Amino acid sequence: MSERLRRTLQILFQLEDSPHRIALAFGIGVWIAFSPFFGIHTGMALAIAYRFRLSRAAMLIGAYVNNPWTVAPMYTAGTVLGSYVLGVSTEGLSQIKWGLHGPAFYEAMVLGLRPYVWPFVIGNTVLGVAGGLAAYFALRSVLDRRRQAAPQA
Repeated sequence: MSERLRRTLQILFQLEDSPHRIALAFGIGVWIAFSPFFGIHTGMALAIAYRFRLSRAAMLIGAYVNNPWTVAPMYTAGTVLGSYVLGVSTEGLSQIKWGLHGPAFYEAMVLGLRPYVWPFVIGNTVLGVAGGLAAYFALRSVLDRRRQAAPQA
């Protein structure tokens, strides 16, 4: 296990709240990570944590599952899933001309990606719900076991 992952888990393990509330904040954060509202994940996480008085740290750790290294595979998987659910062919995704520059690139992107807007939204929403639920139950289980194993003071 990498040192960064170990430190992140230690933060979650040391939060002062119930296992349910920590896991809930983390699970909602993971749901946000898959959200198709790219670019406002941090704001969403902080607003939801503030509104429901949940752990900002757990919420942000979950939301930051989506980062520069994971954004492409996450959003691609969501778009492919959404295409499958909606019956949209994914062949057009390979037709995008990535070598263009300037206005021609953006025009090609808009035309090439237009058929995938709904698959992107639907697929990433489904993956977000599934990922958030899985994250909640996994972290809740770990936190419950750690608390039961801890010596009672």
